[in-house]
Amino acid sequence: MEQLGGTLAELWARIVEVQAPLELGTLGVTVAVAVLCVLLTPIWRVARHGVTIIHEAGHGLGATLTGRRLAGIRLHSDTSGVTVSVGRPRGPGMAITLLAGYLAPALLGLGAAWLVGVGHASGLLWALLGILALVLIQIRNWFGLWTVLLAGFGVFALTWWLPSPWQGIAATAVSAFLLVAAVRAVLELQGARRRERSDDTDADQLGRISGTPAIVWVGVFLVVTVAAAALGGALLLRLPLSMAMPELPPPP
Repeated sequence: MEQLGGTLAELWARIVEVQAPLELGTLGVTVAVAVLCVLLTPIWRVARHGVTIIHEAGHGLGATLTGRRLAGIRLHSDTSGVTVSVGRPRGPGMAITLLAGYLAPALLGLGAAWLVGVGHASGLLWALLGILALVLIQIRNWFGLWTVLLAGFGVFALTWWLPSPWQGIAATAVSAFLLVAAVRAVLELQGARRRERSDDTDADQLGRISGTPAIVWVGVFLVVTVAAAALGGALLLRLPLSMAMPELPPPP
């Protein structure tokens, strides 16, 4: 028991450890590398699996919070995924479940940028590990299982074996990656809608539920992800938040 208590104490100390901010040069290089992982298509094809995990986790969270029964998550080798939930096919619960997918990477990236900014890079990595553990118990196919296990092992390795300064670099890179990747995922959604004439995307399903054109929901996804990227980028780069927000006209 004493050994277990010591291990738990060490684990808690790692989770709540406060990291010093990165030097500006290291910060700039880290963010640039993360952005390149999104912009360079060969790397993006692999890295996008991480975005898909968060996307499907968002659907799962939306379903759970609105009282729908989560029936499982599948991840596929082409970076697509499916989250199955049981409940009313229309209504607010279904709408929130659909909305949560494309918004999840952006909002998680924004929260991650805030945590990194206040010095809790290690806490962010442990939070990601917790998210992966929750996704893992809902996975219903072999490819998804190995994808989440591999991602989980990678995050655990970062949290357990990397020294504190490198954890700050890793957490910053993850935050920047999620913020930019969320925008590219929405742009790819619209590109796929144009090329494939698909009517089964999240945006199209939201359009049928709400009676509005699907492009409206693509626009919602894009506005939220771009705003999150701007705010998160300002937090990561330690810029005044006013630089990320449009200037409002004076009242009449």
